[in-house]
Amino acid sequence: MAVTIIKERKMVPYSGNMAAAEALRQINPDVVAAYPITPQTEIMHFFADFVANGLVDTELMTVESEHSALSAAVGAAAAGARAMTATAGPGLALMWEILGVASGMRLPIVIAVVNRALSAPINIHGDHSDMMGARDQGCIMLFSENAEEEYDNMIQAIKIAEDERVRLPVMVGMDGFIISHSIENVSLLTDDEVREFIGTQKMMNSLLDVDNPVTHGAIAMSDSYMEFKRQQREAMMNAYKVIREVGEEFAALRGRKYEHIETYKTEDAEYILVVMGSTAGTAKYVADRLREKGEKVGIIKVRTFRPFPYYDIADAIEASNARAIGIMDRAETFGGYSGPLFEEVCTALYTRGKIYPVTGIIYGLGGRDCNINHIEEAFDVVKKKAAGIEVPPVTYLNLKA
Repeated sequence: MAVTIIKERKMVPYSGNMAAAEALRQINPDVVAAYPITPQTEIMHFFADFVANGLVDTELMTVESEHSALSAAVGAAAAGARAMTATAGPGLALMWEILGVASGMRLPIVIAVVNRALSAPINIHGDHSDMMGARDQGCIMLFSENAEEEYDNMIQAIKIAEDERVRLPVMVGMDGFIISHSIENVSLLTDDEVREFIGTQKMMNSLLDVDNPVTHGAIAMSDSYMEFKRQQREAMMNAYKVIREVGEEFAALRGRKYEHIETYKTEDAEYILVVMGSTAGTAKYVADRLREKGEKVGIIKVRTFRPFPYYDIADAIEASNARAIGIMDRAETFGGYSGPLFEEVCTALYTRGKIYPVTGIIYGLGGRDCNINHIEEAFDVVKKKAAGIEVPPVTYLNLKA
């Protein structure tokens, strides 16, 4: 699909947290409930300024914990309000119980997650263990590569969550500090463009609709519980199509199209790395450098982790000349073969009946650096795998001896 940028955009120097807060301001939700936690705290600092200065009509609820923050958002959304929150790492872990409540009650809450490592030991820096730990709680999950993508994903998340075919919470993740606190150019939509794009939420099954009373959060016994869960799966599968539709609609406004995955120079690639988050930018740069040396390498960036884009991944790899694939995880699965992304990519290939040499690569835990040299090292591991040279089941990048 050819997309043309239809107008010049205002460019501002924003961090990821500033970009997320600006998206919140333009969305102007009815309720935002939040509790501060590093490295998310800035989002709510910025948004509290917007509230204090009368730039939004939002009811900002400052609560005593992340469990309370999401609980408040659940209550607001059940009443028909457009509700949002933000958290990070252990804060998301504290929300864990209520994530299942929000998804099971089919509430379209958007959660900005500044990805942070889980304890112990205590670590405030970025990895994906927080969202990966919550990956089976029924929430849609989008990962951002940079501040501008975080801004764009936040805006699209509202429209995805509120679609009648979906009605599920959406987490929008960005790497802690690497994106959240780093300043880069971000091009902004106008307030009118954002509000026209997201529209007005259509209230469904509102607790405040006294003429059509409903019950939320009732107990479901063994004779009905499975049907609720089956409907959640159907909604998640619907989200796969809706995310793509929203991406196409956003492209007409933004000038670029967001898909479930982004392929970078994979058409003739023999060696492919699959990545998520900010590492995708570094990986693309390394791919360009290696291409200049005549090496056929490519990158697949996963934007949507839930619903996982199995067909997109398999199609992209089949369309390449892949001899081996490295799957890079910024989270552990203790006792599993490799990381969560590894498991999903292998499933995508196996269910298609395709067998490729694959290797797991774990990196960046607790904010450990992953620079150009480390990505080149990852490609070296993939090349060895393609050549039949034995490599460890899981390679740890930048691990101290």
